[in-house]
Amino acid sequence: MKVLVPVKRVIDYNVKVRIKAGENKVDQLNVKMSINPFDEIAVEEAVRLKEAGKIDEIIVVSIGVREAQETLRTALAMGADRAILIIATEDSYIDIEPLSIAKLLREVIEKENINLVITGKQAIDNDMNATGQMLSALLGWSQATNASNIDLHNDYALVTREIDGGLQTVKLKMPSVITADLRLNQPRYASLPNIMKSKRKPLQEKFVSDYDVEISPRLTILNTSEPLKRSAGVMVADVPSLISKLKNEVGIL
Repeated sequence: MKVLVPVKRVIDYNVKVRIKAGENKVDQLNVKMSINPFDEIAVEEAVRLKEAGKIDEIIVVSIGVREAQETLRTALAMGADRAILIIATEDSYIDIEPLSIAKLLREVIEKENINLVITGKQAIDNDMNATGQMLSALLGWSQATNASNIDLHNDYALVTREIDGGLQTVKLKMPSVITADLRLNQPRYASLPNIMKSKRKPLQEKFVSDYDVEISPRLTILNTSEPLKRSAGVMVADVPSLISKLKNEVGIL
C-alpha cells in the first residue's frame, strides 16, 4: 500500500507572529519555519503504520516555495521514503489556496497510484481546514476528518474521529483520505543519523506547469491585523456586583 502525506511549511508554532510594518501581511523576516504540526502528526502516523507492516511506501509532498525542501527533509528524517516538491511560487507570502492544492494532489495521486492519503486537518497559518475534504470530493474517495485513531486493514479502515459530542468511529472503504487531529499521536524527534540519511533519500522537484492545473487565486486578503489586546480585569466586591456588571456593562445576562 502506498500512502501520500502532504506537508506544509509554516511559521513555527513557538514563534509569536507579527504583522509586517506598513504592509498587509505577516512578517517572515528571520522567522523560524517548520513543518505544520498537524502534518507532522500525519507523517508520524504513516511511519507507525509502515513499522506495523501495513504500509509499503510513504511519499511526502509539499506545494509552495523551493525552501519547502527543508520541511520535506524533516519528514524524510522521520521515516518517509521519498519526497516530491511542487514549486508553485517564488514568493513565500503567497499562500496557495486549498482547492488548488487539492487539484495538484489529485494529479500526484493518479500518477503515483496512491491508496491512502493522511494529512493534517488544517494548517496553523490560515486555519482553512479544507484541503482534505476537497481532495476527497475531487477523487470520489471516502474520508474521515479529525482522526484520533486509525486501524488500517487491506480494504477498509476504522477511524475514530473527534466530534462535538465525543468520539465517533467510522468504517471507510479504501482508497480513502484521512485528516489527523492532535490526539492521533505524539510525533517523534528525528535522530541525527536519520537526518543524515534523509539527505540521501530521493526528493523530486516538479513545477505547476508539469500538471494541468490552474492555481490562480480566487480569494483576496483585505486586511491582516494582530488581535486586540485584552483589557485588564476588575475586582468586584460580591456576587450581586458581578451580576450587575454582566447584565448592565457586558450585556450577556
